[in-house]
Amino acid sequence: MNKKDIKILLVDDEPDILEIVGYNLSNEGYQIITAENGVEAVKKAKKELPHLIILDVMMPEMDGIEACEQIRIIPELKDVTITFLTARGEDYSQLAGFEAGADDYITKPIKPKVLVSKVKALLRRYKEDEKKENVVKIGDLIIDRDEYKIILKGKEILLPRKEFELLSLLTSKPGKVFKRDEILDKVWGNEVVVGGRTIDVHIRKLREKIGNDSFKTVKGVGYKFVD
Repeated sequence: MNKKDIKILLVDDEPDILEIVGYNLSNEGYQIITAENGVEAVKKAKKELPHLIILDVMMPEMDGIEACEQIRIIPELKDVTITFLTARGEDYSQLAGFEAGADDYITKPIKPKVLVSKVKALLRRYKEDEKKENVVKIGDLIIDRDEYKIILKGKEILLPRKEFELLSLLTSKPGKVFKRDEILDKVWGNEVVVGGRTIDVHIRKLREKIGNDSFKTVKGVGYKFVD
């Protein structure tokens, strides 16, 4: 996919942020759409169907957490990449963002070149998919990588994109222990800096949906999937 075909929705109530970040991403060739609050963000997301949403947390009318939750329940946007861009770097707000369905968390201020690198990393998934087995069956679990869906005991379960990619990685080699650094690199991209608890939050959500016994923690090392 060419950059000119990629839409990025930038949401912040600070005009300076919209201008500076929008300018730098526009210079890279991306289509930039802006919104000043969560309500406007949800409306524009529905209309424009962006590939990436960069979302502030603290905003009037509707904050970023609620906006993220509302965007995630829109069928056409269930797989859109959402990252928070905010000055709030506390763990609780990061966890709230991931619980709402965010894929990443970027703390401002951030240098324009670094932000552009992070955006490129987040958009890697829209490149041509590598050739690989697209439907995997492990016991009662079926993973369809083409359609980004899973079927467990005959019932379809919808997962946010990052949860699906984490599950897809772990099930690519059942029994193998994937180190935390490897998981971060392959699921989030090595140019994207995420909080130390990001993997733990996503594993916990997968355990709730698929079963606690399927995921084993190897203390100090990482995680593995067991069938």
